[in-house]
Amino acid sequence: MSFDATHQKEQFKSVGTRPLRPDGVDKVTGRARYGADFNMPGQLVARVLRSPHAHARIVKIDTTRAEAVKGVKAVVTADDLPDLTNGDAALFAILDNCMARTKALYDGHAVAAVAAIDEKAAKQALKLIDVEYEVLPHVVDVDAAMAPDAPVLNDAIFTEGVTPKPDTASNVANRSEFGHGDVEAGFEAADFIVERSYKTGQTHQGYIEPHACVASCNPDGTAELWVCTQGHFVYRQNCADLLGLEVSKLRVTSSEIGGGFGGKTHVWAEPVALALSRKAGRPVKLVMSREEVFRASGPTSATSIDVKIGARKDGRITAATATLRYTSGPYPDMWAELGAMTSFACYDLENVKTVGFEVVVNRPKVAAYRAPSAPMAAFAVESAVDELAHKIGMDAVAFRIKNAAKEGTKSSYGPVYGPIGIGPTLEAAKAHPHMSAPLRENQGRGMACGFWFNFGGQTCTDLNINADGTVTLAVGTVDVGGSRASLSLIAAEELGIEYQDVKAVVADTATLGYNDMTDGSRGTFSSSMATISAARNAVEIMRQRAALMWDIPVEDIYWEDGHAKAAGSKYGNLAPLSVKDIAAESGNTGGPIAGHSELVADGAGVSFATHICDVEVDPETGSTRIVRYTVIQDAGKAVHPSYVEGQYQGGAAQGIGWALNEEYIYGDDGRLQNPGFLDYRIPVCSDLPMIDTQILEIPNPNHPYGVRGVGETSIVPPLAAIANAVSNAAGVRMSHIPMSPPRILAALKDAKG
Repeated sequence: MSFDATHQKEQFKSVGTRPLRPDGVDKVTGRARYGADFNMPGQLVARVLRSPHAHARIVKIDTTRAEAVKGVKAVVTADDLPDLTNGDAALFAILDNCMARTKALYDGHAVAAVAAIDEKAAKQALKLIDVEYEVLPHVVDVDAAMAPDAPVLNDAIFTEGVTPKPDTASNVANRSEFGHGDVEAGFEAADFIVERSYKTGQTHQGYIEPHACVASCNPDGTAELWVCTQGHFVYRQNCADLLGLEVSKLRVTSSEIGGGFGGKTHVWAEPVALALSRKAGRPVKLVMSREEVFRASGPTSATSIDVKIGARKDGRITAATATLRYTSGPYPDMWAELGAMTSFACYDLENVKTVGFEVVVNRPKVAAYRAPSAPMAAFAVESAVDELAHKIGMDAVAFRIKNAAKEGTKSSYGPVYGPIGIGPTLEAAKAHPHMSAPLRENQGRGMACGFWFNFGGQTCTDLNINADGTVTLAVGTVDVGGSRASLSLIAAEELGIEYQDVKAVVADTATLGYNDMTDGSRGTFSSSMATISAARNAVEIMRQRAALMWDIPVEDIYWEDGHAKAAGSKYGNLAPLSVKDIAAESGNTGGPIAGHSELVADGAGVSFATHICDVEVDPETGSTRIVRYTVIQDAGKAVHPSYVEGQYQGGAAQGIGWALNEEYIYGDDGRLQNPGFLDYRIPVCSDLPMIDTQILEIPNPNHPYGVRGVGETSIVPPLAAIANAVSNAAGVRMSHIPMSPPRILAALKDAKG
């Protein structure tokens, strides 16, 4: 549907304010119900048997002894999840990942599961499942997996995106290319060139709550699933497809979510829980342990990236290329393609080329982590940009400003930009007090830019006006970052009522029409468009009801400040009718009042950010300390500024962990060595400074309030900003993330050598 340019209004009544979060009290008092907090009468406890090998053929599974354990009610293997995917490769990857079929493809791959009356019986049964493996050669490193002599994971993978298509199977699933111009001519015109290779380790989203669900298959063919997820409608579709259920017969309810960040956009254990429930005839509760989360649920890609950038003496970039190699776990996806698309998106380039290679390895199936694939690409590109600025003798900010993309720029991945915020964020960084603050000995300052696309997608919303004039807003996008508060503010703004009079709820799949996943920074953007549409539908109904109450033509009624008002002097004796007034008479004027909206939200509006970071490096130990950090990002319009600032700070905090500490470490046997928060160290409060934020508002012309998604861009610049700061502090260029103390010491030693 079309919207007017509401975002051009100078003042909002509700939007832009900072009310208390509606879920705050329940969450801090323990009343909020997360995935593992739900229970059903007679439920069983589920546990999963996982492969101890990185790559092994499953020769035989014997569950006889496990089934005989007292208290065990069901044991399932791949035989209990038959292939119903009809050749859909993406769906088959989900199925095979949930329960290994012919081969275990990574350490932790599920091979069987049990449901028992208690945990003791379930664990005992797992030990009695006999699995005969034929251990196969494995490969976990992205560059090693591309070598000609690498063990091939899947004989059916032939590299897509190359001509002619290969007739030999390999671990390279896809080659993607983006760009325009003549890069060779561009490099010939360059006075300075920087060319370097970079690597990033594989990281996990580190959410507090592990994957958890309760599944119940009923005798009448219906089923229910209570689960912590970022998208219960998508979970419903995937589970129904894998178990051969009619979609309408599977009801999925999303719990509160104890963190997701992209890691809860895929089903991992839910189809297994449903299969166990179907076989046992009782509800089944399955909660992953922290070790299982690390070994068997989606981390990011590990990468290996080559970047080459050339520029003239005046600082204008003449050409830029990047070759990006991304792991996807054992199943092909589009992570390298996203990296290739985002690499140079911040810049106005005449000659640019990026090539991405999607590589399968014996690691867990990769999942999104906020702006998926973009942080690694930005680390490589922004590190090279910084090095090139130094080589030319230009200030790092000034160099970026000179080359920044702007409205009308043809992006490196194809589209032409409309109004965008990269230039304003750089100008704000240049003027920010952080940029001119003094540094002490062994301290360095770095900065970097970041980009994310943002998405819209399918959205459905109901807005119901209660008889007392309060409003219940039913949405289908899971609240992962404060969307219930933001959407309540928007509903209040449209209707002209108080924020406190709106209650937003996340409806289950049987209550509301389909909604896409809450990912891609689409939650508030898409649901706010549907909320505005639903509210305006309700306003039209209230105008009609007011016309009935006054017995005048509806054309003579307009809506203003939460009231129906009669136009013209002839109606001077008619006092405005509030929402409460109209709702109180709804039973006499036609029944309940509601607004409904279903739409595909387009025009999400791309997002840009610039980060500044000060780091102190101990040259004797290689340890680092973040001294100061500033995030500057375009929000389009900050609906709830406190939530926006929280998104900025959260992305920066996760980026700090990624840059300095976090990394999957595999042994020579292909097994994960650090599957827990003791050995995989995420930042805690004492590791972080106060993270300053500056919200810029360059309205998105495609949204009635100018909103852009904000949840993902904030994780894109930190890796590069911190790497540039560490490099400046240590006096040696760091090119491998994370920059752990041993890596920094090795780089210092190499520089001295």
